[in-house]
Amino acid sequence: MGAFSKNLILGIEGGATKTRWILCEQAGESLITVSEGVLGPGSLRLLSVEGLRHLLSVLPADASRVGVFLAGCATDRDRDILREVAASVWPHATVRVGSDRESGFAAAFQDRDGIAVIAGTGSAVTGRVGGIEDRAGGWGHLLGDSGGGYDIAINALRRILYDYDTAREITPLAAETLQLLGINTLAELTAWAQAAHKSDLARITPVVFRHAGEFSVARILRRCAAALARLAGSVARRLEFEHPVVRLQGGVFTGQPLYRELFEREFRKAWPSADIDVCTTQGSLGAVYLAAGHLPTPACAPTVAEPEVARSETEQPNPRSTDLGLLPTRELVELFATEERAVEEAVSHCVPELAAAVDLVTASLQAGGRLFYIGAGTSGRLGLLDASEMPPTFGVDPEMVQGILAGGVAAVMRSSESAEDSREAGALALRDRGVRASDVVCGITASGRTPYVLGALAEAGRLGAGTILLTCNPRRDRTASHADVEIDLPTGPELITGSTRLKAGTATKVALNILSTCSMVRLGRVDGNFMSCLKPTNEKLRRRAAQIVADCAKIDFAQALDLLACANWDIREAILRTKTYIPPSDTSR
Repeated sequence: MGAFSKNLILGIEGGATKTRWILCEQAGESLITVSEGVLGPGSLRLLSVEGLRHLLSVLPADASRVGVFLAGCATDRDRDILREVAASVWPHATVRVGSDRESGFAAAFQDRDGIAVIAGTGSAVTGRVGGIEDRAGGWGHLLGDSGGGYDIAINALRRILYDYDTAREITPLAAETLQLLGINTLAELTAWAQAAHKSDLARITPVVFRHAGEFSVARILRRCAAALARLAGSVARRLEFEHPVVRLQGGVFTGQPLYRELFEREFRKAWPSADIDVCTTQGSLGAVYLAAGHLPTPACAPTVAEPEVARSETEQPNPRSTDLGLLPTRELVELFATEERAVEEAVSHCVPELAAAVDLVTASLQAGGRLFYIGAGTSGRLGLLDASEMPPTFGVDPEMVQGILAGGVAAVMRSSESAEDSREAGALALRDRGVRASDVVCGITASGRTPYVLGALAEAGRLGAGTILLTCNPRRDRTASHADVEIDLPTGPELITGSTRLKAGTATKVALNILSTCSMVRLGRVDGNFMSCLKPTNEKLRRRAAQIVADCAKIDFAQALDLLACANWDIREAILRTKTYIPPSDTSR
């Protein structure tokens, strides 16, 4: 438990897709934002008690008042569970709990009357007049959620399969959906959908809107918006509004102007004079209002200084590429090829640090520990790539080297760089993976300042794990040490300013190759310069394994294949058997 402040109020709103939190300082009748962030799903229906405690445990501990408002908190029993968990995390704070529709309504109206309509992963309508409240929807994705992201996505998937069944047509919507999910066939799509969580299905919603010009897709969107408008209209009628004030909330409304138009058009059929607008206040601030017990006025957040990333070497203009668009193609390619020489120089410059990192990783793996790469964007994807190559190349268990990417697997196919801004999310990711003192965590960040990565490294240090920081910014702030070994590859400015997928990405990939491969060599997973622990899981790899056996044992390729088959495709076992190998008799004589 950190220092306790009677002026700090923490508001938390959790849904099926994300959890937003904000820490505010109360100054008189005003609120000043101290810090805020986003974590993973926070629905009470999705998390166990321990999972919920785990999620909340990374949030600021020094607030005197805490409001926790989560999707799925619908009954008195739910509130008791949520209150008990929150009280265990903040034992000295005054805690208020409830559902996300309560915090959403407070964000939209504070103490005024109106109707809040949520269309996020799910959907819900809440209205209030003179202290009398009425609700519609919010029954969950199996029985309700009409007009929410899940509802839109599931109707779109049904349409995709219907179009295929009736016309054997892979529509543009179907093609982009398969691409988004990294799925190759409709059969795989149905298997994925049956096992997917509702928030995973809701990821398809933006794709649906990109195809709103298709007749069948337009019908789906109109039908979903109309269903949600009818729910809102029923609340307005029961509360006897004459001129309802309606505020729209949730990612579908805030991210899709078309959906707002469709909803408004339908709602105004019965309520032409309604005041309809999007609520731009986050539900987490509504949670702060409710936790405060009264409704102070939000004040402007403190002015944020220019981020350090603007001073990063990778963010500086490169004088050699000021006129890229004017160069002939050959000169353009030659410039890029020449610029890549900086990668070799950068890696050579950091040999001592890379060697120290290899020794740290090797010692951990020899003792039964694991190596975790963690990063966001390109850096995180490179970590995933290197980790994924360890089992087939060196025959190790997939648990030995793991990659963690901000935004999860979805961020592999679609950029999710906003996920990198939360230190708490980085710390939570390590806890989710069960990182322990025997492990090593390698944080990858080109700028050296990504909050997600630095939060993860701080958590790893707290757990007693070994830590490595890999950056491409020797000019980063060094006033505080972030890791046991810090590697700063001096790749310099990119040809396209700030595009760290270029030289910085290449140098990072080389550094990770060195780190993992040298560690595997030290662990004895290589014989000479042969991949003797290779797992030959397909025809190409079986032929490669046979060539390794043939080269090591100085026998011909066919004999090597025969030995491998007898040795259950274990390369080292096959090489050992060459000492007693007797070729099969030639029956052609």
